[in-house]
Amino acid sequence: MADMNDRVQDLASRVRTPDVVDAMGRTHRHRCHIDNLVSPTPGRVLLGPAVTISYFPACRETLPPDQYSFSRLFREAVRDGAQGSVLVLAANGYPDVSLGGGSKLALVAAHGLAGVLADGRLRDFPEIAAYDFAAYCLGQTSRWGGDVVTPFETNRPVVISGVAVRPGDYVFADASGAVVIPAAHVISALEEANRVAQVETDFVEGLRQEGPAD
Repeated sequence: MADMNDRVQDLASRVRTPDVVDAMGRTHRHRCHIDNLVSPTPGRVLLGPAVTISYFPACRETLPPDQYSFSRLFREAVRDGAQGSVLVLAANGYPDVSLGGGSKLALVAAHGLAGVLADGRLRDFPEIAAYDFAAYCLGQTSRWGGDVVTPFETNRPVVISGVAVRPGDYVFADASGAVVIPAAHVISALEEANRVAQVETDFVEGLRQEGPAD
């Protein structure tokens, strides 16, 4: 497993999200890309296998907050170990609501996760930026979202901005957006992404060597 993780990290270090999306398009026909993300950690790359938390409309009577809390659901999501993983937060139709902030996401740092991908908003960008992980979401908000949605279940397949994410699928995100790669194909997809990137580099270099047209 360590050798595989090293190989994934090495391959990913030489590509960008568009390269991976192009590579996925050559072998997979399903939607895999997520656009229009913002980040409190610009410049950081997010990479790792997914663990998921799915949110549900809040209801204190049927979903009591002491049972359906972020801390409890997070610990359930990572109970088998999740160092280097990506916490995927699925808003389920509430893209403008906060799914977490600086205090809750301290758990991500404490457990050594690679970071967070959320299809809702996050609070406390300065606090999140101070942690040693990468985070991507749909925007920043100042308002708590616990009266609208609540963490509901963990490590089930979720849909993020129209993209299916299964626990264990790899998430790759940078300033260009995010892409989700099926776990069984992460090496082959990243190898193909490296070929895509090399072809583009060679093309640009060829144009430079041609020089300006007379």
